[in-house]
Amino acid sequence: MTEFYFDTIQQVNDLYGIETLHPLVTIVHMDRRIMQPVESRYHYGVYGIWLKETKGCTLSYGRTPYDFDEMTVTSFAPGQVVDVKLDDVNIQPKCVGLLFHPDFLKRTNLGRNISKYEFFSYTSTEALHLSTQEIEVFYQVVNMIEQELHHVIDKHTRDLVVSNIELLLNYCLRFYDRQFITREEINHSVVKKFESLLRKYMEKQVEIDGFPTVSYFADKCCFSAGYFGELVKTETGRTAQDFIADYVVMQAKQYLDDESLSVTQVANRLGFEYPQHFVRFFKRKTGFTPKEYREVA
Repeated sequence: MTEFYFDTIQQVNDLYGIETLHPLVTIVHMDRRIMQPVESRYHYGVYGIWLKETKGCTLSYGRTPYDFDEMTVTSFAPGQVVDVKLDDVNIQPKCVGLLFHPDFLKRTNLGRNISKYEFFSYTSTEALHLSTQEIEVFYQVVNMIEQELHHVIDKHTRDLVVSNIELLLNYCLRFYDRQFITREEINHSVVKKFESLLRKYMEKQVEIDGFPTVSYFADKCCFSAGYFGELVKTETGRTAQDFIADYVVMQAKQYLDDESLSVTQVANRLGFEYPQHFVRFFKRKTGFTPKEYREVA
């Protein structure tokens, strides 16, 4: 496997044979003229957003492959490692990519808020699948960035390019929201699996492994915690964390109804390391301490 390192925009441009128009931002148009190894690994030190226009490769991040077909968008952040395998060495997939260095966002509103674009950390099998209209919007914004990069760099360049990058990221947020909504059947099956896993965890594992976490169930469903959380929220109207907390409260009330169990025993059964943590949790969720709940129940 051939390995490539994208620590600088210059390294990106050198790989794809592109003129460097700006030291911190580039647009890559990758087509059949640019031949790549059958298997390659990319170490990202920059942000990258790729729109793949044609079929022809399998892409994986972490342990799982992306659902990466034609007209899909994938996004990567500094520190991520991505493996790409071509289906046919003679057929290069056609892609367009926007890549920008994190230094480009320093002291900008986008730099301060980049964490809200959680799709950069999605490690699941879900890429962003675009409709025809969404593809047009994607290209319109990328074209505006490219036009600005071809303009002589002046005092307005950074603000204009950053603004358009932010615009593209905000559109991607909208497109992901649409994808969550339109995949209702998939979402529903995932939530049902989440409910089943949570029930089994509370029955058999909670006293050993502790209070249940979103990341545990996301991993069991083969999603990143961020994507899993958005999926659950879209389907149920509640965050995955609230979903877990509500279930724990229900269990807590059932245990508290059994007066033979002390508050400490109930806390242990629910995976709390210390009873006082359980008391604070229960008070926050119900308005009562466990003792007060027993008195009014």
